[in-house]
Amino acid sequence: MKSNVETLEDNRVKVSVQVDESEFDTAVDAAFKRIAREVRLPGFRPGKAPRRILEARLGHRVGREEALREALPDYYAQAVVEHDVDVIASPEIEITSGEESGSVAFDAVVQIRPLINAAGYDGLRVEIPKPTPSEEEVDQQIDVMRGQYAELEPVDRPAADGDHVTIDIAGTQDGEEVPGLTTTDYDYEVGSGAVVAEIDDQLRGASAGDEVEFDADHPDADEDEPLHFSITVKEVKEAVLPELDDDWASEASEFDTVDDLRADLVTRLTAMKIAQARMAVQQNTAEALAGLVIEDIPEAMIEGEINVRIQDFVGRLQQQGADVAQYMSSIGLTAETLAEQFREPAEQAVRVDLALRFVAAAEDLVPDDASVSESIAKMAAEAGQNAADLEARLTKVGQISSLRSDLARQRALEWLTENVELVDDEGTTIKRSELEFPTTDADGDSVGGPGEDSTEDQPAEDDE
Repeated sequence: MKSNVETLEDNRVKVSVQVDESEFDTAVDAAFKRIAREVRLPGFRPGKAPRRILEARLGHRVGREEALREALPDYYAQAVVEHDVDVIASPEIEITSGEESGSVAFDAVVQIRPLINAAGYDGLRVEIPKPTPSEEEVDQQIDVMRGQYAELEPVDRPAADGDHVTIDIAGTQDGEEVPGLTTTDYDYEVGSGAVVAEIDDQLRGASAGDEVEFDADHPDADEDEPLHFSITVKEVKEAVLPELDDDWASEASEFDTVDDLRADLVTRLTAMKIAQARMAVQQNTAEALAGLVIEDIPEAMIEGEINVRIQDFVGRLQQQGADVAQYMSSIGLTAETLAEQFREPAEQAVRVDLALRFVAAAEDLVPDDASVSESIAKMAAEAGQNAADLEARLTKVGQISSLRSDLARQRALEWLTENVELVDDEGTTIKRSELEFPTTDADGDSVGGPGEDSTEDQPAEDDE
């Protein structure tokens, strides 16, 4: 088989393939063997009729057509691998000779992955959450703890969010009492969103002695008839937090003082904030990078990414033992609406992919053959396989180029996350050192921490 590739416009190439008569005859022979398994001829068991008998009975054209249908995709795939063509869609194949007899030749016109420009990648400014908690956030956590020890005291004022009201409530639907929605002396926290949101809307601003009636949509989407509520407010109480002192701290926690409790909360919140910020670095960098791609994205790439996401979605449902059709019907999804939901994230993913390829090429981050082989060796070791055998299999099926691209994109993303400017929501620069988790000493106490310089960075004292 011989092949060559010609570059066309609009991110397309023409792959031309020639297969000599003797090589193609092997495909014809295989085609007649397949046909023999399906044809019943007197005197021959299924699959045992020789080619010459089949040609005499059915004509040679039947086998040749079958061979063309089955073999051409394989010849095309071999040519794509040989010339490392990065195709993104199915080809349009035209047989140029050999349909009747002799050598076979065909052209395959196919879209390839475009080369885009992501100029400005080396000056990206990426916003991430602050890796340190504010005083207000620490105070909020302490107040949450204090709320667990709060006492309710009656107040002579309208109810507000956070207050507790004692109510008599009656819920009906179409004139019939609804089980579970009718009770007396019920303690309800205003703003909690329990049952239906309309309850909070009606109780905000209500005082002891007030009576309210209203309709609300049923929380069950399958129920068409609305609910009707009658509520009598009997008492309004506010939550009084305990005094913030060492006695409360020792009762509510393992710490003897408020200062120790606060310090522990700062440590815990800092670790959480750092984890959130570190995850945001990669995600937000990718989003900022995608914004640099202004060219139109080939629809074939977007459709391909949508299909990958749909297959992943269906696979996860099947792993959970769910009936895919039944589940989609229960939440009002169709194949079309599911694909539409995936369109925006799919297009974003394609833009990121193309931009990372640009960065990898611009920064010379595409791995050489030795690096690819090293990566394959690691993959083989993890899977308990022979590295040489794995590399040979990947080469045979044309996966080396794909693996090289994956490694290049990974390197590009790592380079970006190490080199972009990081800022918080106020535009203040965040140092990489602030994203390091604080270490602890033998007693479990924090050593160093975000924004603090290590002792290795301090100047040594002069010996006297």
